[in-house]
Amino acid sequence: MHRDHPTDEFGTPRVTVLSSGRRRALRIGLGGPVGSGKTATVAALCRALRAELSLAVVTNDIYTTEDAEFLLRHAVLPPERITAVETGCCPHTAIRDDISANLEAVEDLEAAVGPLDLVLLESGGDNLTATFSRGLVDAQIFVIDVAGGDKIPRKGGPGVSGSDLLVINKTDLAPLVGADLAVMARDAKAQRGELPTLFCSLVDPDGVAPIAGWVRERLARWRAH
Repeated sequence: MHRDHPTDEFGTPRVTVLSSGRRRALRIGLGGPVGSGKTATVAALCRALRAELSLAVVTNDIYTTEDAEFLLRHAVLPPERITAVETGCCPHTAIRDDISANLEAVEDLEAAVGPLDLVLLESGGDNLTATFSRGLVDAQIFVIDVAGGDKIPRKGGPGVSGSDLLVINKTDLAPLVGADLAVMARDAKAQRGELPTLFCSLVDPDGVAPIAGWVRERLARWRAH
C-alpha cells in the first residue's frame, strides 16, 4: 500500500528520499485533451532519454490500458518499466483528487526496477481543467495541439495557464487547419506570463528535443535540491 505523502504550504511533496537513503525519482505528469499527443510525447521522451536516464512510465485510462499497450508495442522501454492505472472514473480524479492508485503504481515501479531517475505519469485524455496533485508529481506538462484551433490558448484553464510547461503540438498541421502559430504564442504568453511554452511537431526527426531539454533542466534542479 502507498505511504502518506505530506506536502508543504506550496503543495510540494516533502517525501523526496526513499528508505534506502537515495533521492526518489523526479515525477513529471503529462496531461491534456484527448488526441493532443500525450502518449506520443511520452514515447518520444522515452526514446530521447532512455540511454542516459533510468526511466519508468505510469499511464492512466478510464477502463483500458490502451496507452500502456501502445508504449509496449513500440518498445520505448522494457515492459517492466511501464505500468497502467485503470481509473474507472473521470481521469482527473486519479491524478488530482484520489491519487492513491497512481502513488502505489509509482512506488511499485521504484521497488521493482529502481533506482529510477525519472517517472513520467500520463493522464487519461481530459479537458483544459486537468491538473495533477502536487502530492503526486513534482512538475507537470500540459499538451494541446494545433488541430484543436488557435483559440485553445486564449481559452485558458488551469492546464494552459498553470502547468510548468505548455506544449503546443502538431505544428506541421497549422497550414492545413488554418491555425496561426503567432496568435497561439501571443495568447499563451498572455495566459502564462513567464512560464515556458514550447511548439513542436513530433513527426519531425528531432521534434521532441526542446521538451527533452526542459526535462533535463528540471532533473538537474531536482538533483541539486
